[in-house]
Amino acid sequence: MPFYLIPFVVFGLLILISSFFIVKQQSAAIIERFGKFQSIRHSGLQMKIPLVDRVAGRLSLKIQQLDVIIETKTLDDVFVRLKVSVQYKVIKDKVYDAFYKLDYPHDQITSYVFDVVRAEVPKMKLDDVFVKKDDIALAVKAELNDAMLDYGFDIIKTLVTDIDPDAQVKAAMNRINASEREKIAAQFEGDAARILIVEKAKAEAESKRLQGQGIADQRREIARGLEESVEVLNRVGINSQEASALIVVTQHYDTLQSLGEETNSNLILLPNAPQAGSNMLNDMVASFAASNQIGEAMKEARNNKKEK
Repeated sequence: MPFYLIPFVVFGLLILISSFFIVKQQSAAIIERFGKFQSIRHSGLQMKIPLVDRVAGRLSLKIQQLDVIIETKTLDDVFVRLKVSVQYKVIKDKVYDAFYKLDYPHDQITSYVFDVVRAEVPKMKLDDVFVKKDDIALAVKAELNDAMLDYGFDIIKTLVTDIDPDAQVKAAMNRINASEREKIAAQFEGDAARILIVEKAKAEAESKRLQGQGIADQRREIARGLEESVEVLNRVGINSQEASALIVVTQHYDTLQSLGEETNSNLILLPNAPQAGSNMLNDMVASFAASNQIGEAMKEARNNKKEK
């Protein structure tokens, strides 16, 4: 090959190579011919006319995400920052509109998000913004779908991913929450203390009832034992009065013996003469007789009063 032909061969190879280009998966290439739209090419090996056609641009057909941060005011005059994440993609059949109708689609989407959020949030109180964040996201999605569909963009989903009030407001909210929880804890502690007092009173009442029942049973058994002792003594020829005196004397000395065996007992003075039991019995009989006389007198007085 002559030496002077080499530049022409190299130039021809470069022209031939530039005729081919590759479009990646999930993307589209826009071909222009002398500055005028010619065609849209999708994934694979593509060909264009050298020096006539050019790749004017490429668009991704994947789902993309745009994060928009908006500062606005709520109904109760609290400034809050919201982060809205918009997930969108270019519609495959509307690549021409997406490429030629909008120069900066991100700016367009951001403007619509600002417009919707600043129209919705000022209608809500701060607490409602947290509760109804999904409603805000749906309102943004509806507005963007209507606006961006004509430009070849499909809004997949919108999310309110962050709500950040002023630092002082957050501190106040934390104090309110802590105070509320302390109030609930105090109420539970009060209820627990009241239950303990009630249960303790019930236990004491039950203890007193059982104690009284035990004393009554004890006295009943003592009376039954005394009755049986008197009957045994009567059968051996001892009359009831003598038997009672004997029982009182026996119990008197049993008491003295018990006090003597208990080393930690306090000082107690009791008569210990042999006639002490008999004197005690006589005093008891006289006391019962006097009590009966007083009872009869009061009963007679009541009857006379009724007759009058």
